[in-house]
Amino acid sequence: MVFKSINPYTEEVNWEYDSFSFEDCEAHIKKSRAAFSEWSSLSIEERTGYLARAAEVLRKNSDIYAEIITKEMGKPIKQSRAEVQKCALVCDYYVKNAAEFLKNEFVDTGAEKSYVSFEPLGVILGIMPWNFPFWQVFKFAISAICAGNVCVLKHASNVPKSALEVEKIFLEAGFPEYVFKSLLIDSRTAMEIIKKDMVDGISLTGSINAGSEIGELAGKTIMPFVLELGGSDPFIVLEDADIGRAAQAAAKSRFLNSGQGCIAAKRFIVLEAIIEDFTKTFELEVNKLKVGNPMDEETDIGPVARKEFVKDLEKILEDATKKGAEPLICGKDCEKGFFFKPTIIPAASLDMEACSVEVFGPIAPLITVKDDDEAVNVANSTEFGLGAEVWSGNLDRAEKMAKRIRSGFVAVNGMVRSDPRLPFGGIKKSGIGRELSHYGLKEFTNIKAIVVNK
Repeated sequence: MVFKSINPYTEEVNWEYDSFSFEDCEAHIKKSRAAFSEWSSLSIEERTGYLARAAEVLRKNSDIYAEIITKEMGKPIKQSRAEVQKCALVCDYYVKNAAEFLKNEFVDTGAEKSYVSFEPLGVILGIMPWNFPFWQVFKFAISAICAGNVCVLKHASNVPKSALEVEKIFLEAGFPEYVFKSLLIDSRTAMEIIKKDMVDGISLTGSINAGSEIGELAGKTIMPFVLELGGSDPFIVLEDADIGRAAQAAAKSRFLNSGQGCIAAKRFIVLEAIIEDFTKTFELEVNKLKVGNPMDEETDIGPVARKEFVKDLEKILEDATKKGAEPLICGKDCEKGFFFKPTIIPAASLDMEACSVEVFGPIAPLITVKDDDEAVNVANSTEFGLGAEVWSGNLDRAEKMAKRIRSGFVAVNGMVRSDPRLPFGGIKKSGIGRELSHYGLKEFTNIKAIVVNK
């Protein structure tokens, strides 16, 4: 099998790579396990020293990495550069905090000594998506490696260059070989690796279907896993909100990365008292966004990552139109590339696919509600529970609403963003477990109780 990296803007092939055989993977994972023995024996201070150097490599070569991201999946170059910088920040965070997070926790039990230690598990398999091809990998790998594990990566098939380049970052930073290893494999090979119990933990960011399959396989082998799955994040605007500020954030939150984000705002739930004003202001903000060549520093919205995604989005829009929607189409036509113009669906109904499935692209449905209770009910009406936003001039009211929304993250008067300082993950079918912060650092550790008596 050959992995092809196709530029979503030029529609030309960037790079081609041969896939690894299962026998190749067996050999590589065997070497990763050998590397684990040495890596896990290092002190946390020694391990974080390597992380500090990784941050330096990321910053030094950020323009190179950003160009690879943009060429592989179409993200506007300024957003790709920000993604690389964020990878450096997560390294910085654990360099500063990991020793404190992983130190023994002493507990008074009446024994001579009782404490909890956090010990690494072994080889962790990361199965990562294409939409943030560097950040998604660093989000999972840095905490796992920092805790003393080693990682092997199965990346999305359309970003093989990113997968290989990430591995080079670890090597350039001086990490021992096989502390991090990219495997160019398909999903079937990844499943076989899990079935044969070749790894000690799994971190998946992907679809509900992928999460369900991975969870089933991991359950059969009694293997720990973290699942970060899809989202259909509600963006609630109450009548006392700053409409201009909310509309500006709505445009950014929905159309960042061409709408291809798990934590992008996807359903805009607006109180009827302000729906007309919000719709007009939102449309003005969306029309300010520049659609075009992702390598242009001025571009805000590039193409979607794959040609077939355009057809998927067209079907969602067709469904909405059949059910009475009158879409507002923004932006201009582009002569080439996998483009889908940013689209607003006013007066969207809950039976539309745009309001019930995870829409991975630049479509924004607006749902009108009468009061706070209806807003919460609509927000909680999907199978997802990743993030949510609430906009209001009354912080007490907004915080009370935030408590009622069933999700892993709620932002009041701001965007949902993954942040190394905060745990990240969802509930319901948006996932299991947490990444980042001290919670994510301990996901792939043996939380061991040790009691010493005289």
